[in-house]
Amino acid sequence: MNISGRNIYANSASGMAVVDECKLKFMELKTKRSFRFIVFKIDEKNLQIMVDRVGQPDESYDDFTACLPPDECRYAVFDFDFVTDENCQKSKIFFIAWSPDTSKVRSKMLYASSKDRFKRELDGIQVELQATDPSEMSLDIIKGRAL
Repeated sequence: MNISGRNIYANSASGMAVVDECKLKFMELKTKRSFRFIVFKIDEKNLQIMVDRVGQPDESYDDFTACLPPDECRYAVFDFDFVTDENCQKSKIFFIAWSPDTSKVRSKMLYASSKDRFKRELDGIQVELQATDPSEMSLDIIKGRAL
């Protein structure tokens, strides 16, 4: 399917389409580590998932959380670097479904119904996290889930 010159893939579960750029940016994050994070949003008018913002490799977790709107849902992936108890440098790719309590009910339903299908499009997700409040995705929680 092609809308406004972009290749997209229909999401049969929710009727949602995924813009090619979403998968291409994710592959760059996963293989080249070109980005620290990617935030995705649903264009409710065109019913498609698109890239909202990318974070450069030197951006921090605080930079990432600061770009999530306080009253709108988003999907995001974050490439988390950490050191294990055995002193090994590792990284895990987190998929975060951001759905704040203050967002619109329709939006929450749209994001919830599209999440699993969209996540499958991004091959290489290692940890999934659902958050409705910043405290549910604190750096301590991320660290705990990574180990």
